[in-house]
Amino acid sequence: MNVSELMDKRMEDPAEKGKRLLLHSCCAPCSSYVLTYLRTVYRITVLYYNPNITNEAEYIKREAEEIRFIGLLNEDCKNRKGSDGCAADVFPIEIIKADYHPQEFLEAVKGYEDCPERGERCSICFRMRLFETAGKAAEGGYDYFATTLTLSPLKNAELINTIGEEEGCRCGCTYLPSDFKKKGGYQKSIELSKEFGLYRQDYCGCMFSKAEREKKKENQEKTI
Repeated sequence: MNVSELMDKRMEDPAEKGKRLLLHSCCAPCSSYVLTYLRTVYRITVLYYNPNITNEAEYIKREAEEIRFIGLLNEDCKNRKGSDGCAADVFPIEIIKADYHPQEFLEAVKGYEDCPERGERCSICFRMRLFETAGKAAEGGYDYFATTLTLSPLKNAELINTIGEEEGCRCGCTYLPSDFKKKGGYQKSIELSKEFGLYRQDYCGCMFSKAEREKKKENQEKTI
């Protein structure tokens, strides 16, 4: 049974209903499918912690879009109504905005600036964000923590899950393994992005991935 099937099985357990999940989110488009999928079972708090986005204007834009999207989902939750003020079949979503310290990311990846996407620099970045999420989940008494990072087909879900479990053990909080791109999750995120008019960037976030993306674009234009 793969990770995606295991998550489905876990979510079918009535004992899971209403458990608290701290979900690290990299951006609104990646969170779109994940939130609509998980909010039927879990009380989610989104942690927007992405110091890898070293361009402050880009960071603010993505953070604002995440907040806007969660607001739209919560409005939908209210409209669907329930005796406790929220929909009977979904839970409202909260968000925590972490402090923005891009210099911490730059210091962490020093010496790995020229690594290609999916290389060691990305592993350091994953660990940095998952360690922060695990710590806050432990402090807040959450039942689980997880990340939207596994939605991307360009990211290694197995590696992300390994790091998540390691950081969960270190901080004393249970990591929820995932592979959100499975079962058409990534395609659904594209559809939801269109439906909600979400700002969708074409690079992960750091200046290095942006430079790599721009270089690929230039090479593609030269071959046309």
